[in-house]
Amino acid sequence: MAKSLQEAAKQVQREVCYSETIKNIWRRIQNEKKLLVTMLSAAMAASLLAGCGSKSEPAATTGAVQSEAKEEAKADGDTKAEAKADDSGKKHLIGVAMPTKDLQRWNQDGSNMKAELEAAGYEVDLQYASNDVQTQVSQVENMISNGCEMLVLASIDGSSLGEPLGQAKEAGIPVISYDRLLMNSDAVTYYATFDNYKVGQKQGEYLVEALGLETNDGPFNIELFTGDPADNNCNFFFGGAMDVLQPYIDSGKLVVKSGQTSFEQVATANWDSEKSQNRMDTIIAGNYSDGTTLHAVLCSNDSTALGVENALASSYTGEYPIITGQDCDVANTKNLIAGKQAMSVFKDTRTLASQVVKMVDAVMKGGEAEINDTKSYDNGTGTIPTYLCEPVVVTKDNYKEMLLDSGYYTEDQLK
Repeated sequence: MAKSLQEAAKQVQREVCYSETIKNIWRRIQNEKKLLVTMLSAAMAASLLAGCGSKSEPAATTGAVQSEAKEEAKADGDTKAEAKADDSGKKHLIGVAMPTKDLQRWNQDGSNMKAELEAAGYEVDLQYASNDVQTQVSQVENMISNGCEMLVLASIDGSSLGEPLGQAKEAGIPVISYDRLLMNSDAVTYYATFDNYKVGQKQGEYLVEALGLETNDGPFNIELFTGDPADNNCNFFFGGAMDVLQPYIDSGKLVVKSGQTSFEQVATANWDSEKSQNRMDTIIAGNYSDGTTLHAVLCSNDSTALGVENALASSYTGEYPIITGQDCDVANTKNLIAGKQAMSVFKDTRTLASQVVKMVDAVMKGGEAEINDTKSYDNGTGTIPTYLCEPVVVTKDNYKEMLLDSGYYTEDQLK
């Protein structure tokens, strides 16, 4: 009996131990299950992070996945921080449209403008239109669609950009009219140029002094050349010069033997040197081939002056005339040094570019651009706020100071 009780007690003890073992095993399973769930969750999170960051190499182990997830999360955070920095300090895109590369001055204007804007931290879309109006229209439209936040436009024809200017206004894009005034559009925010009326004045005043018109009776023979009738600046160049010269023409001290004195008669399409040369050839043949002296030629710029000088070299045999110009192009400066051109009005495009960059910067920062003229330039929709830079006269006597010492040209360029 006692033995049976002992056996029974041992059996109960075994069952209790077995039960406890089962419980312990169950608890371990539950704990391991929780750990497994945690590990699987971490692995899934790491996989998602890795998928966002890099899909090139899946994790080999749970520990590797967790480590990679941490690295990816850090990299993702760094990328977002960089993106935020880009957003706060991104380079704003500025569109710059120039009419052509055929004239030296526009190459300099474009390169100076681009360099100045990039130095100020802007991205620049610089385009040249080869003196083709439709090309320039398309270029400006592309600038707008490509996200340019401000436009600087030197037009071929001041009245030809109405459609893209309307698009710019609708998109809220400010526009600076560069050197040539954009006409008949209320989308123009500012105008930046040289004092173009003063350019003509200086040319006229130079001729008055060089010919001694205030003291000499004359008569002196003169011919007149200006530029493209589609360029509003011509009205100022020619108008400024004629306001000085017309009284002497009226009094007979100056004589235009060709009889061509109206703006329409003396204009040169596209400022083209070949066109001015052809016209000068015709004038020489009809009025000066008999040895009559041509004393002076008013040329509004250097490209028209170069055409006149080429015509004189080929078909004129009289005393060499006094010739005016503008822009100090290399070929004309060489002629100036050689005595074939008396003067050129220097418009330092670096000065204009620097001023326009200041204007762009002010507007892009939410301010107003500096201006110094609010009366002179009406584009048909109202007076455009303007900044005028000052032109200066360059002659053989001061070209070294104005062009070489200032770094505008090197001596090698003028040889």
